[in-house]
Amino acid sequence: MPHPVSLERHEDIGLLRIDNPPVNALSPAVVAGLIAAFAEFEGDPSLRALVVSCAGRTFVAGGDITSFEAPDFSAEPYNALLARIEASERPVVAALHGTVLGGGLELAMACHYRIAAPGTRVGLPEVKLGLLPGSLGTQRLPRLVGATLALDMMSTGRPLDAATAQKAGLIDRVAAGDPLDFGLASARALLDRNVGPRRSRQLTPPDSASPEIFAKAHADARKKAAYPALEAIAKCVEAAVTLPFPEGQKVEAREFEQLRVSRTSKALRHMFFAEREAAKIPGLPKDTPLRPIRSVGVLGAGTMGGGIAMNFANAGIPTMIVEASAAALERGLGLVRSNYEASAAKGKLTAAQVETRMGLLKGSLDYDDLANCDIVIEAVFENMELKKQVCARLGQVCKPGAIIATNTSTLDVDGLAQATGRPGDVLGTHFFSPANVMRLVEVVRGAKTSPDALASVMKLATTIGKVAAISGVCWGFIGNRMGEVYMREAEFLLLEGAEPSQIDQAIESIGMAMGPCRMLDMAGVDVGAKTVIERGKEGGLPADPAYRALVRELFELGRFGQKTGVGYYRYEGRTPVPDPELTAICQRLAAKHGIARRNRIEDSEIIERLLYPLINEGAAILAEGIAYRPGDIDVIWVAGYGFPDHRGGPMFMADDIGLPVIVERLAYYAQTRGDAYNYWTVSPWLAERAASGRRISEV
Repeated sequence: MPHPVSLERHEDIGLLRIDNPPVNALSPAVVAGLIAAFAEFEGDPSLRALVVSCAGRTFVAGGDITSFEAPDFSAEPYNALLARIEASERPVVAALHGTVLGGGLELAMACHYRIAAPGTRVGLPEVKLGLLPGSLGTQRLPRLVGATLALDMMSTGRPLDAATAQKAGLIDRVAAGDPLDFGLASARALLDRNVGPRRSRQLTPPDSASPEIFAKAHADARKKAAYPALEAIAKCVEAAVTLPFPEGQKVEAREFEQLRVSRTSKALRHMFFAEREAAKIPGLPKDTPLRPIRSVGVLGAGTMGGGIAMNFANAGIPTMIVEASAAALERGLGLVRSNYEASAAKGKLTAAQVETRMGLLKGSLDYDDLANCDIVIEAVFENMELKKQVCARLGQVCKPGAIIATNTSTLDVDGLAQATGRPGDVLGTHFFSPANVMRLVEVVRGAKTSPDALASVMKLATTIGKVAAISGVCWGFIGNRMGEVYMREAEFLLLEGAEPSQIDQAIESIGMAMGPCRMLDMAGVDVGAKTVIERGKEGGLPADPAYRALVRELFELGRFGQKTGVGYYRYEGRTPVPDPELTAICQRLAAKHGIARRNRIEDSEIIERLLYPLINEGAAILAEGIAYRPGDIDVIWVAGYGFPDHRGGPMFMADDIGLPVIVERLAYYAQTRGDAYNYWTVSPWLAERAASGRRISEV
């Protein structure tokens, strides 16, 4: 295997070339190669200038994140190299293309001049991993573009396009053509004009080091205290504009190391890798042929069906939407258009883009218009008999080789697959509402789903910008099966005397985007109740008459949540306010079911009773093989249910808490609450790991 870094001679100009596909990441081998190649350049005085360039589709797109886990990790070798590059008495030009991110941009900023191809994007996204740029990016970037833009770039992780970067002073010139050619031409022009090095560290930030800039940055960071990288970035940029470079370097090194070993960064790095692992199907050969998907059908133009269709139109894929009535179809397409026009009003789309996307969506009242689609997704009401009828019809109408997907949140995908008469073509695609916004799609593999159908849908999810994770078939799959025990305990806590606002605030205090009561009010209490009722018809509920009694009672009373103005809360506009009538309902149900009420329930109990059964259910899911990996569960809960990414998902958080602690607390609640219906029975899989000192991640 050739070395990933080489030094070539082009007359009197050296070309330092990185070739480490696919994205020229700064692996240890690349860093070692850079050090050796630059030493070779330093030792050859006949080379009057140096061009740093990359082979393939991109310049260096980041560092080797796995190396951050090493206890003896040090950025010093790379940082020392960048210092030598910057200190060179001969001009060094960075020839940029593709995505220049993280350590790649820090390399470019250490060079004296930066020339970029028109499509280049540059950025420092380390904040998304709970980190800050650790190779003097916090010190060089403010000197090039100013403190205000540097703070924005590093705090958001948003990249700049080439034109914007040039205007800001980060890139010197945008040049068309091959990066190798324009890099060499730029170096030659510098030599011809006898232009020497220009070192970033010696520049003065182009905007004022106003105290107000940093006061605002620190205040904004305090509002998001769960992400300590924001405060650290503000400190480092302030150091860049108020301290000499060597002093700012010390501040950056200290802050970076504190972040690297922090729980937050470890959790965010876990999520980074978990999302990538979730896309991989164990045991499936990499050369598994994919079914071509050039056209899509969606059955149902309701809120969910329309949202699903928008994903494909956004990706430029023609989509046929079929409805049962002209009125429903017109209403659905009208909602899609209004969604697009709302985006246009916010400047996110142009009027032309709205029309292009709407032009990709065709409506019909005839199933036969789905006959030529490569995949058809049914999105009709969550009713097993209705979905079986629909799937049977699709099995007849869809062409051979077409994939049939059911958008169900709880129902038996194997039963629906059997109804089609062609179960190898069938799987579940559980989109989350609003489907055009939410990142997650839970892909449900049936017992007979063919490998190529599964692989094709996972690839399609990437095409439409979704994060996908695979679940096996069981009631509720991964997300909703775990969510059911979460909602169960929320309701029991209400019957025992907790108020909706206390429950929501307690769980939101650990970072959940929304508590269970507000969440169900927003999604629709009627939707949640019908799920419980349908499961009861199938004999899937515990024998406990108090089980989910509250949601069923609210349904009977017409308290559907935000849509009716009352649910777990009463609503003033969209603002939830406490409702004494809800308290009275809980009191009545508690008396009916013999549940003792208490004057005070501690927040710590609320958090444990919501989270620990959820984690226990996740362990059972892993033991049953419903999920391939613990990280898949974390991806589903972070991307689909608002679990805090800075906690790393429920299974990562369980390891952080300690499995023995969770097992002990489950046993405590079994003793104090009773366990007649196995609500607190510890998963043997979880118990074994707790007893042996193993972590959930060790599977």
